[in-house]
Amino acid sequence: MSLNKKLTLSFIFAILVAILIISFISNKMINDRFDTYLIDERNKKFETIREDINELFLQKGSSITSDDISNYAKMEGIYIEIKDLNNTMICNANNNTPHHRKMMNNMMKGHGKMMNPYFKNTSGTYMKKAFPLIQDEKQIATLIIGYFDNAHLTESALIFKNTLAKSFILSGMITTVLGLLISIFLSKGLTNPLISITETANLMRNGNLNARTNAPTSTKEIMELSDSINYLAETLEKQELLRKRYASDISHELRTPLTTLKSHVEAIMDGVWEPSYEHLNILMEEIDNMTKLVDDLRNTFQIFEGKLSINKTLFDISEEMKNIIFLFTPIFEKEGFSLEYSIEDNIQISMDKDRLKQIMYNLLSNSMKYLYEDGKVKVKLCKEDKHIKIIVEDNGSGIKEEDIPHIFERFYRTDVSRDRKTGGTGLGLSITKTLVEAHGGSIHVESKFGIGTIFTILIPSSM
Repeated sequence: MSLNKKLTLSFIFAILVAILIISFISNKMINDRFDTYLIDERNKKFETIREDINELFLQKGSSITSDDISNYAKMEGIYIEIKDLNNTMICNANNNTPHHRKMMNNMMKGHGKMMNPYFKNTSGTYMKKAFPLIQDEKQIATLIIGYFDNAHLTESALIFKNTLAKSFILSGMITTVLGLLISIFLSKGLTNPLISITETANLMRNGNLNARTNAPTSTKEIMELSDSINYLAETLEKQELLRKRYASDISHELRTPLTTLKSHVEAIMDGVWEPSYEHLNILMEEIDNMTKLVDDLRNTFQIFEGKLSINKTLFDISEEMKNIIFLFTPIFEKEGFSLEYSIEDNIQISMDKDRLKQIMYNLLSNSMKYLYEDGKVKVKLCKEDKHIKIIVEDNGSGIKEEDIPHIFERFYRTDVSRDRKTGGTGLGLSITKTLVEAHGGSIHVESKFGIGTIFTILIPSSM
C-alpha cells in the first residue's frame, strides 16, 4: 500500500471514529438530560394536580365526583382515582361503572391500552403513583395517578429527539466528506515531497550522482530529509570524483618508477648497459620510491577506512623534539640548508610518540623540498594555555594563495610538473593532518608565495 493511500485511510478512520464517539456521547447525554427534564416537569405537574385535587377534596369531601377530576385526567392524559384510608374507591376520572372497572383491570394487566381515551401515549409500562391528600397535617385520603412511563415523550419531544439525531447524522456525513478532502490534501502534501526524494534516491542508486531533489514542502523534517539526500548526493559525487582521481594518480605514480625500472632492465638485458653498481643503484632508488609510495598509500587508506591506531603514552615532548631535530640536522646540512630550533623544556604530553615522529618527518621533509640555496627551517615548541604549539617555519618558495585550501588533500601538489623529487607523493600533508586531528589537535598553514611557509600545530596538553 502506498504511503498516500495509507495516510488517507488512516485520517478517514480517525475522523470516523472521532465522529462516532462524539455523536454517541453527545446524543446520549443530551437525550438523557432531556428525558430527565421532561420527567421533572411531569412530576411538577403531578404535584400541581395533587395540590388542586387536595383543595377540591377539602371543599367537597366524600361527595367529590368523577366529573370534578375528569378535566385533569383529559388535559394531562392520565388516569386519576381517589381512595379513602381503607383503600375504598371514592371516585375516579370516569364513571365508576362495572364496565370501566373491567377496562382498568385489563389495562393494568397490559391489555386494552388503546381503550382509554384519557391516555395520550400508551407505549411503555403502565405505572401508578400515590399522593396523600392532607387536612390539618393529617392524611385523609389517597390520590392515585396512573400513567405510562413514556407518557412524558410528547409529540414535540419526539420531534426534538428525531431532529437531534438527524442533525448528528447530517453533521457526521458533512464532516466525513470534509475530512476526506482534507486528508487527501494533507496526505498529498506529505507524500509528494517524499516521492520526489525517493525518485532522487533511485537515480542516485542507478549511478546518477548529479541528481538533486527540491521537494516542495514547508514541513521541517521533510526539508531536513531533502537536504540530507542532497548532501549525500554531493558527498557521493565528490567521493566518486576523488576515487577516479586517486585511480589516475596512483596509476601515474606507479607508472613512472615501473617505466624507469623496465627501461633499465631492458637496457641491461639487451647489453646496452652493464649491470654495474651505478645502474643497479638507480634501480634501487626507484624501488625505494615505489616502497615509499606503497607505504604512504597503505597509511592513507588505513586513515581513510578508520583503521588508524593511536597508542598514547605520557612522555617529555621537549626531549623527543630535540632528538628528531638531531636526526634531521645532518640531512639538512648535506643539502646546504640549516635547521634551527627553539624548544621550551620539560613539556609533558600524552600522545603517540611514533605518530609524532611521522608528523615531524612529513613537515620537515616537505619544508626541505621547497627551500632555496642556503635555505632555513626553524622549529619552535612551546606551551600555550591548554595547548602545546609546534611551529615549523621555512623561507622557501611558499605556496600560491589559490593552492593553500587544497594542500591537505590527498595527491595534491602545488608543483604542476609532478616531479617526485620536489612534489613527493602528495600524501604526506594529508596524512599529517589526519594524525594531528586523531590526537584532538589542529594544523594550520600560512604562506606567501616566494617568501616562505609556516605550519602551526595545536595539540591539547591534557589528553
